[in-house]
Amino acid sequence: MAFSQPLRPIPDDETLRRHLAGADVPALLLTVAHLTGDTALLRDDLRAPGWLFQPQGGLTAARQDEARRLAFEALTAWRDRGGTHEPPDPALLRTITTWAMGSDTGDLLDLLAEEIALPQDDPKAPGWTLEGLRPGADLDVAVIGAGFSGLLAAHRLGQAGVPVVVYEKNEDVGGTWFENTYPGCRTDVASHLYNYSFAPRADWPDHFCRRDTVLEYLRDFAKESGVADRIRFGTEVRELRWDERERRWHLTLDGPGGPRTVTHRMVISAVGQLNRPQLPAVDGLGSFTGPAFHSAAWDHTADLTGKRVAVVGTGASAYQIVPELAGAASEVVVFQRNPPWLRPTPHYHQPLSGSTSWLCEHLPYYAQWYRFWLFAPGLRGILDGWIVDRGHPPTERAVSALNEQLRASLLQAMEAQLTDAPELREKVVPRYPVGAKRVLRDDGTWLATLKRDDVTLVTAPVERETPRGLVADGEEFEVDVIVYATGFQASRFLTPMKVTGERGVDLHTHWGGAPRAHLGISVPGFPNLFCLYGPNTNLVGQGGSIVYFSECATRYVLDAIRLLLTRYAEAVQVREDVHDDYNAWVDAASADRAWVWSKVSGWYKDGSRSSTNWPFSAAEYWTRTRRADPEHLRLR
Repeated sequence: MAFSQPLRPIPDDETLRRHLAGADVPALLLTVAHLTGDTALLRDDLRAPGWLFQPQGGLTAARQDEARRLAFEALTAWRDRGGTHEPPDPALLRTITTWAMGSDTGDLLDLLAEEIALPQDDPKAPGWTLEGLRPGADLDVAVIGAGFSGLLAAHRLGQAGVPVVVYEKNEDVGGTWFENTYPGCRTDVASHLYNYSFAPRADWPDHFCRRDTVLEYLRDFAKESGVADRIRFGTEVRELRWDERERRWHLTLDGPGGPRTVTHRMVISAVGQLNRPQLPAVDGLGSFTGPAFHSAAWDHTADLTGKRVAVVGTGASAYQIVPELAGAASEVVVFQRNPPWLRPTPHYHQPLSGSTSWLCEHLPYYAQWYRFWLFAPGLRGILDGWIVDRGHPPTERAVSALNEQLRASLLQAMEAQLTDAPELREKVVPRYPVGAKRVLRDDGTWLATLKRDDVTLVTAPVERETPRGLVADGEEFEVDVIVYATGFQASRFLTPMKVTGERGVDLHTHWGGAPRAHLGISVPGFPNLFCLYGPNTNLVGQGGSIVYFSECATRYVLDAIRLLLTRYAEAVQVREDVHDDYNAWVDAASADRAWVWSKVSGWYKDGSRSSTNWPFSAAEYWTRTRRADPEHLRLR
């Protein structure tokens, strides 16, 4: 797989017509309007109500056929005229996106222009080099972690000519996509959003790709970008210590040669939020005599065929695992704390048509408009439904009138699947507002699995582990294998590393169990240390993916490094007052989001606040990370 390959010419009419039959109609209309400049194609009768949230925009078969006919006629005429293509000018971009989103996009034009840019334009690239700004400067960077964020940071630093070393504790790239090997593991973000904007993959096989496909993408990217040559595999960073006199970080490593210490001028932590498994606090943990393991450390030596298997948890991992085990195991016992809300996604397990990759490879800007189509729903709409309206008033049923509408819509979809199992309804319908916990994508597989005779759903809390199984509500469930699909220590950022900053301050002591960082990136008192996928950068309905957020944050980090170089400084950190004001703003907004307001437990919050989630729009984060403001920083 190669990135950013030249477009191939559109061949004969019959081939084009055949592939248009497999096109995503909304993306096709937007592409054709862009290429031809003819916005008359953007007709009201070719846009259905709520179409941003439905496959093929919810258009009837007749409307789809009409759209494809119009697109074919326009594209063949455009091709026969020479088929030139340029980025849309602001007026055209505004017209197209306003029609698509149903409201004026004037405030989003700069962001959208970046989204529609061709990969080779790469608007988030640094645009400067170390040699060009400060030749011979004593600057090198350590990146911790070779997942999506770490590979990206190393690539951007390489573009800027900054020496960089990546330390990765595993033997391969991928981070969570390397470590999670459980059955059924796949993304719940559309594949065409789950790649770097400047290195798209045209031939994703599925709408939501499996773990092996994602890992393949990251391996290919690391190799083709040259980042793989900068990675030290099997090397874990145990400790970071800032040396004020040298103005360098001392890193204690545990690697193939044993423990050693190295120094770097800067450190970028790209260890993320979902990298340390969380086991439940139940009595007797470890007493079970059979195989027992966390979903993120799947024991492939344990044969589950014909076995009685307990799965603890009904979050995102269990949601993928249980249907895979049902039918292979003799019995699956699912222990549920809180049921998930399910978002109808009928194509969740379906392959993409071959026409999608063909159009991405042959039709200019189709890949960009297809990506926009996937991204647009989160730019406006979803997060709005999770904001608390104090005058509603908010309850554990719904936090606003819009939240109530979302609840009714999701409930209707669930109840349609439960007409033959009314006794299951009370167990699987959540008693908390939509958005208070992660909403999972649903194509009917989950509820169909729970209705099976060989699957038992237990809603009582697990009390203890025993040599023979698990006890819930006084009843012992004897099983052969226990799978703990109980998530991660999401709010324990940078653990288990010990991090010591200025004046010997320990970062985790400083945080006191409530991690905070400016833009999720920097903490006062810890110069030249940056975090990616740090505190309050998890997306919860804003569209895009964490890859998008990492691209934004990495651009900010590179710009902060640029400022350090142009100011002839040796250290940079955020001002304490800027950090504190920012986090007060984030916390105030978070208090009015369903995931903090609701009393339901989950990894979205720790205590009375959230250390994980971003409570604003994706556009807001893009704006705040576009440049590093020198007035916000201490450079010395």
